[in-house]
Amino acid sequence: MPTDPIERLLRGLYSVALYLLAPITVYHLIWRGLRQPAYFLRWQERYAFYGDRPAMRTLWVHAVSLGEVNAAVPVVNALRRAYPGQRVLVTTITPTGSERVQALWGDAVEHVYLPYDLPGAVTRFLRHYRPYAALIMETELWPSLLFGCREQGVPAVILNARLSERSLRGYRVLAPLVARALRTVHAVAAQSRADAERFIRLGARPEQVKEVGNLKFDVAVPEHLADFAAQCRRQCGERPVWIAASTHEEEEPAVLAIHRRLRAKFPDLLLLWVPRHPERFRMVADLARASGWTVSTRSRQPWPQPADAVFVVDTMGELMNFYACADVAFVGGSLQAIGGHNLLEPAATGTAIVTGPHLHNFVEIAQRLQDAGALLVEPDADAVRDALADLLSDPHKRERMTTAGRALVETGRGALARTMALLEPLLPVQ
Repeated sequence: MPTDPIERLLRGLYSVALYLLAPITVYHLIWRGLRQPAYFLRWQERYAFYGDRPAMRTLWVHAVSLGEVNAAVPVVNALRRAYPGQRVLVTTITPTGSERVQALWGDAVEHVYLPYDLPGAVTRFLRHYRPYAALIMETELWPSLLFGCREQGVPAVILNARLSERSLRGYRVLAPLVARALRTVHAVAAQSRADAERFIRLGARPEQVKEVGNLKFDVAVPEHLADFAAQCRRQCGERPVWIAASTHEEEEPAVLAIHRRLRAKFPDLLLLWVPRHPERFRMVADLARASGWTVSTRSRQPWPQPADAVFVVDTMGELMNFYACADVAFVGGSLQAIGGHNLLEPAATGTAIVTGPHLHNFVEIAQRLQDAGALLVEPDADAVRDALADLLSDPHKRERMTTAGRALVETGRGALARTMALLEPLLPVQ
């Protein structure tokens, strides 16, 4: 038990508040389930009620949702290679993340939802799965989970750790508690020096924080990517193609308006549209049809056809493949204050990139891509449209951007090796 009386008080207040609010989690699951039915399933995992205790301990990686799962791919694959006889557990919080785990590894890894940060649920989870270490991706700083890991003898490491100024301000209310929880972790493997400094400002001790680089640079380009892109081009015909990737609901009207204006200049232009969340797949296709365009979807038609104006990619795990099919990419979450999404995937596949201004989750990566000449950041939807039009008209500019993007990804690799070296003392001896 903690000996710090202030810690005991803060944890007690936090736990009481969570238990009082616990009934609201049920309403939250119902509300989310009305939009995404997967939230109605597997509630027992949300509160850490399981069957018999597993016979084997686990190598545990937690990745909250889709983006974090994608970032965790190099680590999970490296663990599977290095420890072929060990059970690997990957937890998420969202169904979207769950679907991505299943698509990537199927039955090769075990998967459950991480329970809510209730002390009892955390203890049940840790005692059931008995992880060698808690490998937590990016910015999941749950106090009960981190304190529970300390008390169960599970060393915790924050991998690919990032903390924006906005997130740092968001922890202000719980800063005394979060700072104490953060000081229980074995290490914070920060993406950049700026992230490392912000974790120290949040409360981590300087000796805990290691700058190891961004795992997203170690992104694996899909096998047979060139063959996939060539097949897509054969099916849709020789015409200009742009992709709107990881878009959010409030960005959808802008995407429609941009495509309408671009087709006035490029009448045979094809839009590959990949909404961020699966519950938007059907709505996006309906919106495009309502605009008077011929629309196909990946789940019903494997490839875009020459008559299609819009092709909605309504499947999981294929974004990088479809980046390679486009001349230029708009990466969403950037025209509204989401903070952006992974910019290194289109760079790695050789696609010129345009975004809106809201990139607070990817400040360092965006700056490096801009400095290399591989990314255009525009202030609003109209400027995004103009940048897309300019790139569609200028193959030489696109080639310069794609060459620069690929080179930057290659030079940025290495975070995986540094991360695995940091983890080695915590993992089972082979």
